[in-house]
Amino acid sequence: MPNHIHTVLIAAAVCTKAGKTIVSRQFVEMTKARIEGLLAAFPKLMTSGKQHTFVETDSVRYVYQPLEKLYMLLITTKASNILEDLETLRLFSKVIPEYCRSLEEKEIIENAFDLIFAFDEIVALGYRESVNLAQIKTFVEMDSHEEKVYQAVRQTQEREAKQKMRERAKELQRQRMEMKKSQSGGRGGGSASGGFGNSFSSSGGISSDSISSLSTPSANIAEINKPAPAAAKSTAPRNALKLGGKSRDADTFVDQLKNEGEKVVSTPLPTAASSASAKAKPVSDVPMDSVHLRMEDKVVIRIGRDGGLQTFELSGLLSLRISDEKYGRIKVQLDNTDQRGIQLQTHPNVDKELFRSANQIGLKNPAKPFPLNTDVGVLKWRYQTQDESAVPLTINCWPSENAEGGCDVNIEYELEHTRLELQDVCITIPLPMGITPSIAECDGDYNHDSRKNQLLWNLPVIDASSKQGSMEFSVPSSIPGDFFPLDISFSSKIPYAELAPAKVMLVEDGSDVKFSAETVFYTDKFEIV
Repeated sequence: MPNHIHTVLIAAAVCTKAGKTIVSRQFVEMTKARIEGLLAAFPKLMTSGKQHTFVETDSVRYVYQPLEKLYMLLITTKASNILEDLETLRLFSKVIPEYCRSLEEKEIIENAFDLIFAFDEIVALGYRESVNLAQIKTFVEMDSHEEKVYQAVRQTQEREAKQKMRERAKELQRQRMEMKKSQSGGRGGGSASGGFGNSFSSSGGISSDSISSLSTPSANIAEINKPAPAAAKSTAPRNALKLGGKSRDADTFVDQLKNEGEKVVSTPLPTAASSASAKAKPVSDVPMDSVHLRMEDKVVIRIGRDGGLQTFELSGLLSLRISDEKYGRIKVQLDNTDQRGIQLQTHPNVDKELFRSANQIGLKNPAKPFPLNTDVGVLKWRYQTQDESAVPLTINCWPSENAEGGCDVNIEYELEHTRLELQDVCITIPLPMGITPSIAECDGDYNHDSRKNQLLWNLPVIDASSKQGSMEFSVPSSIPGDFFPLDISFSSKIPYAELAPAKVMLVEDGSDVKFSAETVFYTDKFEIV
């Protein structure tokens, strides 16, 4: 065993300038309360404006070295040799860049175990080992035969599990096909449309992830029927698939979970997704006529914390559902008052010239009907921009450090597009782990989720009459970066794209057809980073 240099080290820690401990390793037997007390005392002993390398109390000595926004800190006995302590401190300080790409709190946390292993090579039982940086790296990286065996066994188990999952997926697919055959027996409407539904599935549009929300824990499954934003997200347009198929997919999957003993609350999937299901009724406050139009707008927004629009991407889909065969051959007249230059794209089976010249949606072959009892996407749109005025709701989050080592945070919002009415707005603010915020004032409601370390700011409605609001709170032991990224979600019955179905007409005589329409505009992802 290497010779010990006689200096007793109690602990080594990396902490922030505010005194928040990121990682700490104790080298002698001591209680958690004792080490927490020693680390908490350190920032109070620092004297501002003076450059030192150590401070002392009646019982211990703190030897420290600044590392950008952090301190590398050693706690030793007062009897130890200060020169040896400083030499040990330098070695600890060299170790950190070896395992961390940057001297940032997040990077330290991600590599905490490697740092602790390295710390243990420098100090054993309170005494410094005679090692250099190269030796520390070699010791930490030494191979373990047991670990290799464990990894090999784990990989084998993972492969077997994936194989079982594939087999289960095939079985579920086979069951779905049998169900579909039994349900669609004798129905010949599909062939009359000339493969309309199938060609839609490749054109991009409705809800490939209406079932993806079911892969979350069962606690979340019960929440799928909330009107927004969860409801909107469950039908986010990706590929223009028939929604009935996905609903059946979800039902089969839920049944499978129930058979395996999972507690699942049976709630029909919201919006049009469940309407194609044999028994489920659509969760919508819009009564559905024989001709039903659904407009779906979703937006992805990413903004820097100091301002500056990084991403703005709107995508939308107009889908049509006909439940009475006498209305199969129709045209839809659209009102388009868009001034932004939103790009529109019709389905390949839709007459492009008719749409271009008259803003009407009809089939290329007017003699053929639209498919029955199926949600079919007929028009897609897309809009990308770097223009900050495109953002409908601006959020200004301003954390500032206070004298107590924490932060005072002011957040305000403003509705920029006053024609919109945003509902169920939720602004999610991350918090440091284990910290409770103190709310000074708040428009709307708030909820502190201590399990997820988040502060949720909820606003039922933001519209022209209530377009501004603010919240103010303080958080101890924090830095401004702790409160990002913010996540914002909302839904609206007013579309972002200024498109609207004006009327529906029969192809034969141009007479008006009664129709119902619904609109949902929601956030797919809206964050302030």
